[in-house]
Amino acid sequence: MTQIFEIGDKVAVLDDAISGTVVKINNKEISIETTDGFMMTFFVNELIKTNNTSELSGFFSTQSLSSVLKDKEAPKKHSFVKEKKSRKDEFVLEVDLHIEKLVPSKRGMSNYDILNLQMDTAKRQMDFAVRNRMPKLVFIHGVGEGVLKAELDFLLGRYENISFQDANYQKYGIGATEVYFKQNQK
Repeated sequence: MTQIFEIGDKVAVLDDAISGTVVKINNKEISIETTDGFMMTFFVNELIKTNNTSELSGFFSTQSLSSVLKDKEAPKKHSFVKEKKSRKDEFVLEVDLHIEKLVPSKRGMSNYDILNLQMDTAKRQMDFAVRNRMPKLVFIHGVGEGVLKAELDFLLGRYENISFQDANYQKYGIGATEVYFKQNQK
């Protein structure tokens, strides 16, 4: 399903924290002015309209404001045992490849389109992790028929200096793969 964009549409970039307004359309390339005032160009399939906020309502929590405020007021118990954690283990990038997490609606997308979007996301996140020298990345792919896992294994097999395995069963169940990067620390 290809979205039709018009000048003035509010858009967001898939898999990136960039949003803005469409200012120029040239075939499959769309130029936007970001909310920070920068001009950037993206392909049509990298953008999503955000004009209609009712489509996005499923992404937001339905938790009421009063319950959130009540949680904030509850006194927190402080632990006096300080755990030593390695700097490397503090943050693990978790990428959920379920199609529901990548687009608001998969209506009109073929299985081929869905798999391509999932694999493009996985490749982009792998490149991001390598660029930012992250020690570990977890892809959550689910169980299903195993097609996405097989494609993911093939993609990961093309990278050097990494190892991958099924992720921690207690934390992720059986539908996740953990990737470790063997990078020389500068």
